[in-house]
Amino acid sequence: MVASFECVTRSSRSVEEMFDLARSIEAHTESQAGSAEEAVAGVTQGLIGAGQDVTWTARHFGIRFSLTSAITEFDPPHRSVDEQTRGPFKAFRHEHVFEPADGGSVMIDRIRFTAPFGPVGRVAEKLVLEPYLRRLIADRGSFLAESPSAPTKE
Repeated sequence: MVASFECVTRSSRSVEEMFDLARSIEAHTESQAGSAEEAVAGVTQGLIGAGQDVTWTARHFGIRFSLTSAITEFDPPHRSVDEQTRGPFKAFRHEHVFEPADGGSVMIDRIRFTAPFGPVGRVAEKLVLEPYLRRLIADRGSFLAESPSAPTKE
């Protein structure tokens, strides 16, 4: 079974600023400091782009995880998609959409994932993983919308 959800973040930043912040390795690391997330391979600093990948390590639920994701779709500054190529999920897809809004922009994060472990995974998706991931994505969105630092250009 595939689980999915959407998070909407409003910001006074422009679409271009939010797009670049969303693909900034440094902004991602800062936004996920609570899980000690770190880029360890692929693009490890600056702005990730089309066809590139990054391997992250992080601690979630007291366990150290490694996840590699690749940018599979890229339409700056409106949309990008990253998908897990190696990691703990059976499948993981994160679509980022950026739209202008009064006085700034809206960032829409669409997450689709499948947990491993068959029927047990389905229960974990709904009861544990979806709420946990929703909070991580919402926190990240708030961080990007309110962050005082601008992303580093390529």
